[in-house]
Amino acid sequence: MGNRPVELRALLDSVAAQRGPAVEVVVVANGAPLPELPEGVRGVEVPENLGIPGGRNVGIEAFGPDGRDVDVVLFLDDDGLLTLDDSAEKLREAFAADPKLGIVSFRIADEEGLTQRRHVPRLRASDPMRASRVTTFLGGASAVRSAVFATAGQLPGEFFYGHEETDLAWRALDAGWEIDYRPDVVLRHPRTLPSRHATYNHNVARNRVWLARRNLPAPLVPVYLGVWFLLTLARRPSGDALRAWLRGFAAGWREPAGPRRPMRWSTVWRMTRLGRPPIV
Repeated sequence: MGNRPVELRALLDSVAAQRGPAVEVVVVANGAPLPELPEGVRGVEVPENLGIPGGRNVGIEAFGPDGRDVDVVLFLDDDGLLTLDDSAEKLREAFAADPKLGIVSFRIADEEGLTQRRHVPRLRASDPMRASRVTTFLGGASAVRSAVFATAGQLPGEFFYGHEETDLAWRALDAGWEIDYRPDVVLRHPRTLPSRHATYNHNVARNRVWLARRNLPAPLVPVYLGVWFLLTLARRPSGDALRAWLRGFAAGWREPAGPRRPMRWSTVWRMTRLGRPPIV
């Protein structure tokens, strides 16, 4: 968005400091002017804010259709920092060792080295240092094999913000890919609350409905959304937050969700075995 020039430069320096072959870098200015970039870093300026998934899709296409000019695409938030200089090497080794590995989700740690529970992409999140196979990933701290985009599609641009990673993750799982959470690949990121975004409550509710309508077998759609409706009420959001959430929930049913491609029941069972059936 062009409002973090110091943090962006620090991130780019941390990428340049990675061991092994140089990492090709593209900065997407999403509805903002491109900042001054270091030599060798490409920039793409988008005239309007396409939202998080739309901006990331622009970045994918900067490496050829569906990113096919490279093996793996990394997504890094502009206020993040790769604290270890062997992160790229670990990712190269992981993808080379497992041809079915499609996505790697990094550990996000704050300035004190702590990882928020919501940044561990599984239900059993008490130990952020435990690696595991998972069913979703963290969009701004991740690596995706470019072949995933060719087989499962890119991020859903219409989501703008919220659950876009889960939408892609579910499609990737249904296409036969694996997703790993790797705590030894770390992105330092300031501690924040997702509710800092003005449209947070509306979008997460609307996109939750879209996620179900697009991807789940019909019998699971009301179960999944019913569980999340009750969980939201149990968390006792403020009056304003709840009203925005309910408006978003209604919009998710009223507005087009995009193409419907329900996952196979074998994928539902696979997700269940991984500890997160697609009802929670």
